[in-house]
Amino acid sequence: MLVLGIESSCDETGVALVDASGSATPRLLGHALHSQIEMHQAYGGVVPELASRDHIRRVLPLTTAVMA
Repeated sequence: MLVLGIESSCDETGVALVDASGSATPRLLGHALHSQIEMHQAYGGVVPELASRDHIRRVLPLTTAVMA
């Protein structure tokens, strides 16, 4: 079974692909992470509206990269 994990915190978006087939130890096939730290530094903290828009913008390219 292949498992695609998609996670977002307030300032990061992450995607991972794991092969959990059979009884073998699960294998990490790929992962990607985007941090928004630089984007929010100018504001002195996380701006929720900017963060949510950036998550939407980043999740598909990260997923595509992990699946490649």
